[in-house]
Amino acid sequence: MNLNSSTNSSDKPQHPELSRGLLLILAISSGLSVANLYYNQPLLADMAQTFHASAAQIGSISTLTQLGYALGLFLFVPLGDIKEKKILIVILLGVVTLSLLSVGISKNLTMLGAASFAVGTTTVVPQIIVPLAAQLARPDQQGRIVGIVMSGLFFGILLARTISGIIGSLWGWRIMYYIAAALMFSLALTLWAFLPQTGSTSRLSYRQTLHSLWEYTTKLPLLREASLMGGLLFGTFSVFWTTLAFFLKQPPYYYGTEIAGLFGLIGVAGASFAPVAGRLADKKGPRIVVGIAAAVTLVAYGFLWLFGKHLWGLILGVILLDLGVQGAQISNQARVYALVPEAKSRLNTVYMVTYFIGGSLGSFLGMHAWSLWQWKGVCLVGSSLILLSLIIWGMGLYNQRKGNMERCCN
Repeated sequence: MNLNSSTNSSDKPQHPELSRGLLLILAISSGLSVANLYYNQPLLADMAQTFHASAAQIGSISTLTQLGYALGLFLFVPLGDIKEKKILIVILLGVVTLSLLSVGISKNLTMLGAASFAVGTTTVVPQIIVPLAAQLARPDQQGRIVGIVMSGLFFGILLARTISGIIGSLWGWRIMYYIAAALMFSLALTLWAFLPQTGSTSRLSYRQTLHSLWEYTTKLPLLREASLMGGLLFGTFSVFWTTLAFFLKQPPYYYGTEIAGLFGLIGVAGASFAPVAGRLADKKGPRIVVGIAAAVTLVAYGFLWLFGKHLWGLILGVILLDLGVQGAQISNQARVYALVPEAKSRLNTVYMVTYFIGGSLGSFLGMHAWSLWQWKGVCLVGSSLILLSLIIWGMGLYNQRKGNMERCCN
């Protein structure tokens, strides 16, 4: 299959005017919908008490949610290139409403795991919205526009933990999921009213669309590099946030669920960097920004490892971790979207499936590291994932320079 012949020849957005109001709606919608994936992290310790589960057992809830998200990305996000995005988004919001209600009424750990997997599978709306924003943006502003929408998404990720921690401590973890279901139903009605119709950017069938994912993955080395780096960095992000509630319950902190959730507010400082990262990627090149951001996450884990039992060290580590992971995410997506402009949804699928497989791996490794070696094990696992991402970045930089030299010589 020729990567370009199977798509529409024009890569211009069908709606070149992206108003500030619509951009704000897209950013808020991304944040509200992605939050479904993260409500459980500050609540894991409370869920463990409800179902009399160990830390390793309850950690599977976070892992299943992220694995479900990876599956949903693979199954549904490619439809954004071949179907009307507005209808697709509203349908998915309706289904995730039911999934969230199922989590709230779960009677045992098995039902909770299945419902959490369903929440993950159907919470893919943000990854349809982000390519939609890039499609509507001018080519020279894609980094900035994606950065703004991703800022909303990151705020959703961080504030989800704060909100769920507070609500969980006041009324119990089940109430959080009932509230989330009501939010998703309201969001479906709002987006049906305000989203423009954009049509499709590809004439492929669904089967051909899925097959093209493999084509892009095998033929675009930059896509592979960005995806692997993104997965590893999100893995280290999940290592920390999945285990934080357990760490804070122990000495010297003895904090409850609500305080664990409040740490999400600290990460807002990092989320505010997202638009800046987008502008830097537009001006300086995304590869440089990705490398710097990965290095920042390694410094973050240095602080968490050495000074995590001091409140100032934990706070500084959270800020740097969020800043690094989010800066890398913005820059990675900017360079991925530029590879084949008319296939943004499919490229985003490859990237984000890898991203959340990395996240689920991080949750799994983080909880087992905590069970075996406590906080030092958590920091060791997180740092190792970052070092792997930097190795991949270095190999990509070497191959790029080698290719440039060969072209100059020829």
